[in-house]
Amino acid sequence: MFRRVFPALLVFVATSFQAGEGQVPDTSRYVDAGGRVTPVPESQVFLGAFQNILDYHQTTFNDSTLWEQALEGLIEGLDDPYATVFTPEEYGVFEEDNTGDYAGIGVQITQLNGRVTITAVFRQTPANEVGLVVGDQIVEVKGVDARDWTVDMARDSIRGPVGTVVDIKVHREGVSEPLAFPIRRDQVHVSAVTASMVRDSLGYILVDQVARGSAQEVDSAFSVLADAKGIILDLRRNPGGYLAESLSMADLFLDRGKTLARTVSRRPGQPNETDEESWDSRLPARIPDKTLVVLVDRFTASAAEIVAGSLQDHDRAVVLGERTFGKGVVQTVLPLPGDRRLRITTGDWMTPLGRSLHIPRDLQGRPTQEVSDSFPTVSTPGGRVLRADGGVFPDLVIQDDTLTSVEQNLLIESVRAEIPLTLRITEFAFEHAKRAKDGTGPEELDPVSIQTFIAGLEQEGLADEIVLDAEARDYLGWRVRMAFAQRAEHFHHALEFQAERDRVLARALQFLETSNSQADLFAAVDSEADRARRAETAGELPSGHR
Repeated sequence: MFRRVFPALLVFVATSFQAGEGQVPDTSRYVDAGGRVTPVPESQVFLGAFQNILDYHQTTFNDSTLWEQALEGLIEGLDDPYATVFTPEEYGVFEEDNTGDYAGIGVQITQLNGRVTITAVFRQTPANEVGLVVGDQIVEVKGVDARDWTVDMARDSIRGPVGTVVDIKVHREGVSEPLAFPIRRDQVHVSAVTASMVRDSLGYILVDQVARGSAQEVDSAFSVLADAKGIILDLRRNPGGYLAESLSMADLFLDRGKTLARTVSRRPGQPNETDEESWDSRLPARIPDKTLVVLVDRFTASAAEIVAGSLQDHDRAVVLGERTFGKGVVQTVLPLPGDRRLRITTGDWMTPLGRSLHIPRDLQGRPTQEVSDSFPTVSTPGGRVLRADGGVFPDLVIQDDTLTSVEQNLLIESVRAEIPLTLRITEFAFEHAKRAKDGTGPEELDPVSIQTFIAGLEQEGLADEIVLDAEARDYLGWRVRMAFAQRAEHFHHALEFQAERDRVLARALQFLETSNSQADLFAAVDSEADRARRAETAGELPSGHR
């Protein structure tokens, strides 16, 4: 498009100025026939500079390279840490990350025992329909030997346009020859929501991201948790996602007519003009009688903060954990020529009570907000006072668990011994869970199996002083039990194991077990928060609180 502009521009330059030999024409102003000087538009100055660089610079540049650098400079000059330009390939990855949708066959693959292994087959997908099963090792894709492939190599080769066929061969335990499967690719959706009962009477919902369809998945989880006395909504490490989806998710918990969120955005094409918009819940609350706790941490961001902030503002949930990330700005993705996309910040969003949850950051993601002992607050309809200085500040701050020095030393020594500890745990859990599912092994891990696993690490070269340390062995046993329970789909057991070291989850379970109403829950949390504040003032901060 711009190449067609340059010849006309150069003619204009040549006929408007008398440049001496070896001199670059002056394009900063235009002198008409009457001698009047008119400034040249900056766009023409830019294009003139661009062409002069192409023609005169001692280094010969490809014009596409210069355009790419100019575009990068334009984005950098916005001072917007969330602004970017996507290539078609990058936008495809972005869409997959935010929707859970991709074109493929519907399997999860992991590198186990040196081979790309299928570790999950999603329901109602091409892989499930043709009969691929967990444990199959991918040995060939499209006629190419895949025995030494990485997970990334296998994933890139298996995925492709919807409707096309990919030929895969797998090695299956107990079968002497590889099995061949021609599989027609289709659109696959990976759920971002996991739900399970825990301790018989409590429900747990984990939302990994606010992807398209997440609100519907949470709604579906309510039927699984119908007998739960109370619900935990875990938004920790949730990077956010779609604004509309977060509003639909908050709507599930609030009565009709409640404000869900507000935004103030730039009016398109109008300098210094803004539009304000708010959204109200449209449906009756789905679980009005169940107590609710929301878990957040410093990685909870964007659309996930909208959900947490909305439920906190309306006194619908107690929020536990750490102050959230503070990404309270609206990003809009706009189309560009060449099938590219531009993502820029177009506004700010606020909670129902008008809290702007944004914490300003530099281009490296570091907060630029000054720390202060004084901060603005808002009051909820129930009279609770909430901080309004950025992010969602929990009703009770509970610091996450950290590794002890012994546990840190275990991880360091395993690296030094070149033992991929996490991979070994995954391999062990996968094998034992597979046997438990097919009836060839026990349904639960026994202590002997765990000791055998630890002995295997010693044979690989893990130092004796590490292996024999009781604290290190306890930590390894905990990780193995957790991994096995998750792989065997014993999710309620996995949550119990997790709560042994997850302080935030453990306190949420305790609060829900001892509270018969949301009012009881608020009272219990407020009482503990008051004790923590008094202890902090006295310099006797309880472990894990502040």
